[in-house]
Amino acid sequence: MPVVIDLAKSSLRDLNQALHDIPDGSNETAWEVLNPRGSHAVAAGVDKPVSVDVRGSVGYYCGGMNDGGEITVHGSAGPGVAENMMSGVIVVKGDASQYAGATGRGGLLVIEGNASSRCGISMKGIDIVVHGSIGHMSAFMAQSGTLVVLGDAGDALGDSIYEAKLFVRGAVKSLGADCVKKKMKPKHLERLRELLERAGVTGVEPEEFTRYGSARKLYNFNIDNADAY
Repeated sequence: MPVVIDLAKSSLRDLNQALHDIPDGSNETAWEVLNPRGSHAVAAGVDKPVSVDVRGSVGYYCGGMNDGGEITVHGSAGPGVAENMMSGVIVVKGDASQYAGATGRGGLLVIEGNASSRCGISMKGIDIVVHGSIGHMSAFMAQSGTLVVLGDAGDALGDSIYEAKLFVRGAVKSLGADCVKKKMKPKHLERLRELLERAGVTGVEPEEFTRYGSARKLYNFNIDNADAY
């Protein structure tokens, strides 16, 4: 049986403190959060291999800094879900607001609905799979990791991107600076297939996606652009 915490009766501080206080080797590995009612920073800073089912929608920074937990939001999430995640899995059953997975360094973020603007901004190793579409400026300055989008992408996708890999199945409204369409190689198809499987995506083949990445023209100063500074 899971440990049940009802946020209509307990404080958010009590919930997060309880998750932080789980001793190593504890058998209290399953947790259920009731009545989140849009609370902010739910299950932030989890650093144990526990599962947390949040029964409802949450505010900003849910699962921030997650390091090993498996957090499922049975609703939608506000800005910054999985911000700076280190490892583990976060699944949002609904939609996610701005900058989902921002600066994430590891782990897997799955959004089963749509994500808003700046999804994956400055990502540093996290893998993000969005079943729906994403908004503008997504993967801005994305350094490493993978962003997979089954729907469409908004304006300026991958602006100033470094070495992150982007895969979009639908239409891209526009590409940002230094982001270009790239050839899909067998290793990319295999990686994409693995991520789709982990994210619970069925009936979709990796060959249906287009790969985007850095043209690597912003890595060094170009004297021809001096007047722009």
